[in-house]
Amino acid sequence: MNIQEIIAKKRDKQELTKEEINFFITEYTNNNIADYQASALIMAIYLNGMSKEETVNLTLAMANSGDILDLSELGIVVDKHSTGGVGDKVTLILAPIIASLGVPVAKMSGRGLGYTGGTIDKLESIPGYKINISEEEFIKNVKKIGISLIGQTMNLAPADKKIYALRDATSTTESIPLIASSIMSKKIAAGASKIVLDVTYGSGAFMKTKDKAQELANEMIEIGKMAGRETVAIITPMEEPLGRNVGNTLEVIEAVEALKGNIAEDVKNVVLELGSNMLKLAGKGNNLEENESKMLENISNGKALEKFKELVANQGGDVSYIEDTNKFEKAKYILPVILENQKGTVKELKAEEIGKLSVFLGGGRIRKEDKIDSAVGITLNKKVGDKVEKSDIVAYIHSNDEEKGKEAVQRLKKIYIIK
Repeated sequence: MNIQEIIAKKRDKQELTKEEINFFITEYTNNNIADYQASALIMAIYLNGMSKEETVNLTLAMANSGDILDLSELGIVVDKHSTGGVGDKVTLILAPIIASLGVPVAKMSGRGLGYTGGTIDKLESIPGYKINISEEEFIKNVKKIGISLIGQTMNLAPADKKIYALRDATSTTESIPLIASSIMSKKIAAGASKIVLDVTYGSGAFMKTKDKAQELANEMIEIGKMAGRETVAIITPMEEPLGRNVGNTLEVIEAVEALKGNIAEDVKNVVLELGSNMLKLAGKGNNLEENESKMLENISNGKALEKFKELVANQGGDVSYIEDTNKFEKAKYILPVILENQKGTVKELKAEEIGKLSVFLGGGRIRKEDKIDSAVGITLNKKVGDKVEKSDIVAYIHSNDEEKGKEAVQRLKKIYIIK
């Protein structure tokens, strides 16, 4: 068995055996297969797809490429995962709310992929916050304060970590078998007993249509079932960015505001729907409306925000930035976007284009080794359905490069469709 034969087989639209998939994952994890060969196979999978059996075998091979975390000592751990979006700061808001209600949150999150933002990149914008800690410390943190949010460690699904970076760099992100196996391998390896998935669709998601999102959701529910993990999927739209801010520091600030009760309606809807299902899976109540009320109560009484501060402090972060978000470093240039002589209602604001604009400003990665500028991004004053008068400031561009900032202003003007 060799990698050239496996690449040729998938190139020719044939089904890979469990042994061939295991061979690829084992050898690539052990650095016996080069990145360019792995890229060729990933592209063949992207172009030709995989059967359900292949996808399950790929998921389990990636999950078993490293350690499988045992979280049974923590009780019922419900994990949440989003398939990606623009302006998606849901985990930063949802995780502390759920932990404040007595459900252990032991979550490993990823970095940004393509034009979508990553929770870990956002957390890293908090000065001092440690995303890389040992598995022992991770479990200890959850026992101590009920929550820990970290990056994917080298020992958990290391094959996925390598493949994930390649997918980002080779434009092979939008593939149901690759997305499903990536997400579910991490969830299985990370030890959660139950999983709630936020499967997004639309301009700013990998799945462009609701039908495709449903297909991906069904695939992941099936994988969860076969791996003995109860899995629920919520389908959510991502035609425009979620919330008002896109960019790492900007989204952390928005999350803190949300935990204070100043939460955008679209963000609130997603947080409540996912959270009420998490509480149900954790055995904290079968009535979803009552579960939503519990969540809102812990926002209004301040317990959710306190839990977020506790999380930040416990992982080495400087809590003073959460207590006073004005301390965060701002971009050098904050430029208003004005749609001269345009008046009407915002009809369209494509999330994908906004995400790409954030990457252009330095808020995302084009290559896997790119560094992210946490301060840059976009603030949207006007979103779909909002009225626009002449000379209204519809948005702000946050840039550390004046020329890029000016170009971003012009590009954003074209992204806004007013009628």
